[in-house]
Amino acid sequence: MRIFKILTLMIIFLGGVYAASMYYFVDESKNFTIEKEIDYPVDKVFAQFNNLQHFTRWNNFFSSSQSMDIDYYRPYEGQGSAISYVDSKNDTDGEMFIRYENPNKTLKYQLFEDENENPTLVDVKFKPVSAEKTKITWYVHTPKLSVWRRVENFWTEDRFAENITKSMVNLKNVLGNKVEKDNQMAAIKYDSLMVENEEDKLLLGINVSTSNKKDALYKNIVMNYNKIYTFVTMDLGKKDDEFGYPVLITDADNYKDKEVSYFLGIPLSKKIGVTDNNFNFRTVNPSQNYVMYYKGSYEGRIKAIQQLIQKAKKDEMRFGDIRQTFIERPVEGQEVNMKLSLSVFK
Repeated sequence: MRIFKILTLMIIFLGGVYAASMYYFVDESKNFTIEKEIDYPVDKVFAQFNNLQHFTRWNNFFSSSQSMDIDYYRPYEGQGSAISYVDSKNDTDGEMFIRYENPNKTLKYQLFEDENENPTLVDVKFKPVSAEKTKITWYVHTPKLSVWRRVENFWTEDRFAENITKSMVNLKNVLGNKVEKDNQMAAIKYDSLMVENEEDKLLLGINVSTSNKKDALYKNIVMNYNKIYTFVTMDLGKKDDEFGYPVLITDADNYKDKEVSYFLGIPLSKKIGVTDNNFNFRTVNPSQNYVMYYKGSYEGRIKAIQQLIQKAKKDEMRFGDIRQTFIERPVEGQEVNMKLSLSVFK
């Protein structure tokens, strides 16, 4: 009994020392600032922060968890938008709100975590350093903690900074793909023949042989594109900003054949493990291409292909496969918007 009393007194004493230390030497809340720069224009960067559906795709806190369930609430973008989240595996939940927005300059977030009635306040400032570079500054104010939980303030700033560092890598990848797509759209000149040097690509897709009867080929392409898109987004968990435009590779002059063989794939940045044998990776080597952009019925592409082949023959160039890059995803019953690239060499 005496030992038990001594232990009890020691625990009470140590608890008192801990509580007093926390009360007198550790702030009940923390304020800190984190700064980063990213090589993209302020309007494109800001759009990734004020749209919470975009925000959760690249922010490491949300994107790193496979068990995170997120609900989005109108207006989805800007002041008044909100989300709630539950992560059953990591036993955490919370709500996040955008309370204020000054376009391309300031956002104010409130984050309520794990039923804490006091929110973490995060003000984010955006400042253009140049036309192609933006400075982002986070001003963070954490909620007040009781003396028993105040020890958490020792690692709050480090944890927040680590999350931002990882998030900025994700954001750079997202904006890289998005800006590349925007630039490609802006550079389009339809029905003009151009010469381009194309870098290598890594495609994940499927090999197909199908009938070339009227409409049958395009219906088959749409069906297989939907299979690949579903696999990449659902099974592999990729978002639209994480991969490029779908590419179909086939013999340049097989449009005359009764049956067509082709490879249809979606560009990815690196190889990943794929357990479904229906899908495989294909590397497209760097090449010089004769290029035309085409918009219209899928059958109408043949005239553009013939022009590319005629140009190659006129220039006494040999040619290989033709690549059909769908700038707008193929949809049954709709016109196509595509880039036709004929690889040529001496």
